Formats: sequence, C-alpha cells, structure tokens
Amino acid sequence: MAQRTALITGITGQDGSYLAEFLLEKGYRVFGMVRRSSTEKFERIEHLRGAIEILQADLLDQLSLNNVLRLARPDEIYNLAAMSFVPTSWEQPILTGQFTALGVTRMLEAIRHENREIRFYQASSSEMFGKVQETPQSERTPFYPRSPYGVAKVYGHWITVNYRESYGLFACSGILFNHESPRRGLEFVTRKITDGAARIKLGLAQELRLGNLDAKRDWGYAGDYVRAMWLMLQEKQPEDYVVATGRAHSVRDFARLAFEHVGLDYEAYVKVDPRFVRPAEVEMLVGDARKAREQLGWQPQVGFEQMVAMMVEADLRRHQHFQEHPPYAPAKAPGT
Repeated sequence: MAQRTALITGITGQDGSYLAEFLLEKGYRVFGMVRRSSTEKFERIEHLRGAIEILQADLLDQLSLNNVLRLARPDEIYNLAAMSFVPTSWEQPILTGQFTALGVTRMLEAIRHENREIRFYQASSSEMFGKVQETPQSERTPFYPRSPYGVAKVYGHWITVNYRESYGLFACSGILFNHESPRRGLEFVTRKITDGAARIKLGLAQELRLGNLDAKRDWGYAGDYVRAMWLMLQEKQPEDYVVATGRAHSVRDFARLAFEHVGLDYEAYVKVDPRFVRPAEVEMLVGDARKAREQLGWQPQVGFEQMVAMMVEADLRRHQHFQEHPPYAPAKAPGT
C-alpha cells in the first residue's frame, strides 16, 4: 500500500502536534502548514522537525492554499488552524471571522479546484452550542454560539456541510468538546490553573486569579481526541461527530484537583477576578459521543483526574527546570 500524505494546518498548536505524532506512527508523510512570521514558534513540534515537512501558507490568502495543495499533494487535510482563544475573539471579531470562518471556505475552495479526492477534516467546536438548547449535546443539538469565536466556528461547520453536499467532497467535522494537555497554551484557563498551582507550590506566586469558577465543561485529553479525527477520515462516508467524554466538571473542580495534587487547598489561593468573566458566558457544555463510540469505535483513554495530574506534573517539572537552569543567567560583575 502506498504511503499516505497528510497536511495539517495549525500544526504548531496543541492538537496539531499530537496529530502529527499520531500520523507519523501510522506511517504517513506529514506536511505542516504555517503562516510566515518574523518569530517562529515550533516548541510543540521541535522533536518532530526532522520527520515532518513545513510549508508556508495563510488561511487569508487563497493562492497560497492552492499552491500548498499542489506541493504537498495530500490525501487528507486536517484543518486545525484558527483564531482559537475565545476571549480574544471579542477583541478581534473581524480577524476571528476571517481565519476561523472564511479560512475554512478558502481551504475547501482549494480542494474543489485542485483535487476533489482529498479527504477534509474541519475542527468544529463545542462552543457552537453556547447557550445550550439541550443537555447533553449531540450532533442534532441546535447551535446557539455566545462568542465571535463560536459564531465563526458555526460558519466553518456549515460551509463544510455545504461543500460536502454541493460538490460531493469527503468533508467532515469533528465537534470536539474541550480537550487539554501539557501542551495547552498558558492563556487557557486549564493551563492557567495547573501552571498557577505549580508556581504557588514552588514559591513563585502567591495567588491565582480566575473568572467564573462555576462554568462547567466536558474536558478530555487532546491525545485521545486526535485519534477520533483520523478515524473520521477512514470511514466510507463523510459524517460529523461529537467527540467528548460525557462528563462535566466545573472550573472549581479543576482548580481543586490541581491544587490537591501539590498538597494545597485551592480556596486559600484562588481569587475571582471580574476581568476574566466573559461578556456572554457559556455555563454548561457536556457532549454525547454515542455516535463516535458506535460508528468509529472511539473511546477516551485518559480520565479527567489523570489528565489534571499530568498537566500539573508537567508544569512542576518546567518551573523546576527553569529554577535550576535560568534561561538568562545574570551577568557577572567585572573582576568576579
């Protein structure tokens, strides 16, 4: 069987790095698409740089996407790139729409013109459910997004459905609920919590400021969720799937577990700060992944408590390393 080729947009992100590892283990040739930048950030994929191939293109530039498809000639495309931090979407709503919504259309157009046999995965989001109309949320639950990010994701989701039905493309969406890991960005609340617990334990901070502690999310492990992405593109027919654990936990639960892992009581250190409360809050998200279980055979393997402990341990190791090996050692005075 000939080696398959995959193109991953957003390869430098959390999901992109785990997906690249997974596909390399499957024997794929892996291309990563990145935007040209004066400062390149490849920390999450540094260990893969010799095994993957990087191409430059931009979801804002149609011609660059067409060129990338001609160069990589992928069998599968995983569109993970987006303006993905929800709070920033209120500050940059137009740019969020350009990347997270219209960027999907541009990639689908590139597929339509270059090679309609390419299988396409779109990273949809549980944030599309927003002000939820039913609990748990399934593939049939109506969308009610509560942020510019959620609105943009709804567009990306439905344009994927539209191109599938209009042009016969193998295009599907994974409606992924929150998924975390030690590679999650520090701006996200889960990583903010585990990093904060580690810093406080090591005496590097005295408190942690958070927003709504009662917001509930269905949190899973990113390494499990990328496997579901791949399984979707191996099916005979393209369909959309919810990927979730089916268990909801509050931000308070997450903080309690993280601090317990380092032997501390979160209530002594966590302070609620109104600056971190969303303009329109999403109170409760929990997914029904029955379809993914039954049709794809997908099951999460890492539990919530195990994932929180994994993240705290990674942040402890990182800060301990920096304490022992400061990135910028102070210069010695002359004559010393």
